[in-house]
Amino acid sequence: MTDERLWQRDKAEFSSGLIASGPLSEQFVELTRLLLAASTPAQVLEQIVAAAYRVVPGADLVSVTLRAPDGTFHTPVDTGKVAVELDAVQYRAGTGPCVDAAASGSPGHVSSDDLATEPRWPDFSRAAVRHGFTAILSTVLVPDAEPPRLPGALNIYSRGQDVLGPVARDVALLLATHGSLALAGTTAVSRAELEASHLRKAVESRDVIGQAKGILMHRRGLTADEAFDLLRRTSQDLNVKLAELARTLADRHTELDAP
Repeated sequence: MTDERLWQRDKAEFSSGLIASGPLSEQFVELTRLLLAASTPAQVLEQIVAAAYRVVPGADLVSVTLRAPDGTFHTPVDTGKVAVELDAVQYRAGTGPCVDAAASGSPGHVSSDDLATEPRWPDFSRAAVRHGFTAILSTVLVPDAEPPRLPGALNIYSRGQDVLGPVARDVALLLATHGSLALAGTTAVSRAELEASHLRKAVESRDVIGQAKGILMHRRGLTADEAFDLLRRTSQDLNVKLAELARTLADRHTELDAP
């Protein structure tokens, strides 16, 4: 079964009640739980796309547009290959609802209820209509982001008429807001983990250098400054990092005592 058919099956089950639907508020509670459990940006985007496909009225195809620091766009998550194709038409043209919603200074959402007569994006509109899509709604993801992070967009395609109205827009904007906050959270977690890792390595390096200094001071009767200077000069002569040299001395100093 193709990925697109799997998405369609899940949506049908959701709508028919085989997957507990419940009030929309309950769906957002569940989504919040899933987003809090997500540890990577990819997991966040997958949850947002899945939620949009299931709960936004009129959503027949969903994708996410992300913008790289070099200004190029790509589609990392989608519910069907057609979304990737239609998004790419916009990327090549440099305009379209996905691109416009992801642009700096975006109004928050960009939409069209009748792509057959839409004059703003002729290349994209023709391609969308050719695939049977008559409407689109794109909402900004990560608004007001600063480099290297840049805004993206949550894109919802529909085959229906007048279905991506105020209700669909409000639900999509809520989803995009949840996604933006969760993405910021995963970035913060990644940064915190990175900083903690760097701090841990710095402490470990300081400790092992202290051990190596102590060994040299004991064996050669050096002062702390003299021992450190010897380690530094040896590190430069051997082209080995100071911490690595110190670790080797600390781990293997007993071998140097062997006759």
